[in-house]
Amino acid sequence: MSKIAYDLKKIKAIVFDVDGVLSPSTVPLGTDGMPSRMVNIKDGFAMRFAAMSDIRIAIITGADSPAIVQRFKALGINDIYTKASMKLPILIQWMEANHLSPVEVAYVGDDIPDYECMTYVGLPVAPADAAVDIQAVARYVSPVEGGYGVARDIIEEVMRAHEKWMLGQKAFGW
Repeated sequence: MSKIAYDLKKIKAIVFDVDGVLSPSTVPLGTDGMPSRMVNIKDGFAMRFAAMSDIRIAIITGADSPAIVQRFKALGINDIYTKASMKLPILIQWMEANHLSPVEVAYVGDDIPDYECMTYVGLPVAPADAAVDIQAVARYVSPVEGGYGVARDIIEEVMRAHEKWMLGQKAFGW
């Protein structure tokens, strides 16, 4: 039984913000003034496994970083939107292109730029350290802080509901 009060069998896609979700909220700045983001290896495994198992994965971030594109493309994620100053129009266009209704989509966000997207989808998810306003609209607040396994948490729950977690050769290969 899932710890999430939502019919996870409806979820066909999960969309992630980056900073504060797939990387911690606090990141060191490089000498060039650009953030040096960390990523969670278990998040990466889960994202790749989900993408290989027909769960659509997308990234929508305001960040402008070739490293973000490189990292997530290496995991088999092709729907990566950077420099997104307004995320909702991108989310809606992506959902339409993939024939997804709001009840079929989970969105994981941590701060005000994610608010509109989170109120649009069926399953808004927030990390434990998300902004108060974001936690208030989330249907599920993960016990995990951003950058420390939030993607793994939601993907594992969704894939277990679909009876795809730890099944087949996809689960054990890279």
